[in-house]
Amino acid sequence: MVSIEEAFERIAKQRPVRVKQHVHPSEAVGLHLADVVVSPMDIPVFDNSAMDGYALCGESDTYRIIGEVAAGSQSELTLAPGQAARIFTGARVPKGTTAVIMQEKTLVEGHALSLTEIPAAGANVRIKGEEIRQGQEVFQAGHYINAATVGMLLSLGITSVSVFARPRVGILITGNELVTAGEQLGEGQIYESNGGSLQAALQQLPVEVTGVARVTDDLESTSSAIRDLLGEVDILLISGGISVGDYDFVKEALAQNEVEEVFYKVDQKPGKPLFFGKRKHQFVYALPGNPASSLTCFYLYVTPLIHQFLGGAAKVPERVGLGHDFEVRGVRPTFYRAKVEEGVATILDKQSSSMLHSFALGNGLVFLSPGIHNKGVEIPVWYY
Repeated sequence: MVSIEEAFERIAKQRPVRVKQHVHPSEAVGLHLADVVVSPMDIPVFDNSAMDGYALCGESDTYRIIGEVAAGSQSELTLAPGQAARIFTGARVPKGTTAVIMQEKTLVEGHALSLTEIPAAGANVRIKGEEIRQGQEVFQAGHYINAATVGMLLSLGITSVSVFARPRVGILITGNELVTAGEQLGEGQIYESNGGSLQAALQQLPVEVTGVARVTDDLESTSSAIRDLLGEVDILLISGGISVGDYDFVKEALAQNEVEEVFYKVDQKPGKPLFFGKRKHQFVYALPGNPASSLTCFYLYVTPLIHQFLGGAAKVPERVGLGHDFEVRGVRPTFYRAKVEEGVATILDKQSSSMLHSFALGNGLVFLSPGIHNKGVEIPVWYY
């Protein structure tokens, strides 16, 4: 058995094989750039107006309006001192423009324009290249791609970027007692939920889920299913069958498939019977069968490896205040489902490893060591 810190360290030391691929920026949200992006052009491309108003040439009490320039116009209008042109946001400013005045600060009578405020030189003019220069490094390799990144790339005319590909993740569910929701429950049976929970958790991450398989509790079926799934995934998640019961065959089946143990069992509650292993460049997590234990281990130990595949860093826990006195009984460090609001964590009722309701009502996992913890003490939280 390893400590929580050692489990984190052993996962962090893994070096998954990252695959580069080229995708359209709109398909890259949530991924990380695999290569540096250099701008092929200036942004803005040309000097343009920052607002609707009038382009002015020189300083004058009044100006004569000689034309109009709309956004997208190909006008070659040139202003001389004392002349002005009606202009709209984003339109190329005429040659000779010294400033743009917003329309709310003007008075117009026919072709005569007077000002209620004198603009500073260069006011309201976006200068060519003031945001990005041609040849400038826009994003470093490893940059996380969000909505603004997509917009920036498209504004540069870029239609293909190099990213680290989504890891392929498969799920294997074990347990003879499990029945699919909607079917009739028999004596001693329960509805299977871990597969759906894990799929839903994976949907929040940029991964490719290859599917969910079910297997009966026997060694041959379990070993065969693992062998088949390892042929098509980067990460395999197995639910249940990793403890020490008479019908827990996962650990032996993993050994038969040459999966090397990195660690087995973590000194924590819930989620002690967690297995993490690898076979060449593939990784396997055998998660506890209890629903809350399974999700706890997923958020704590699976997501960091997924971020490594993507070229990003694992999320670090934040610090929040404990909203009430609390005692951790027993000897194992414990992760509790909690509701965190405005920096204060309230530990929820019904924390059994088989109970999902508190998980659904909460938004974070808080960590507490054995002993008494007073209200207001700072504790780490992993948001989910």
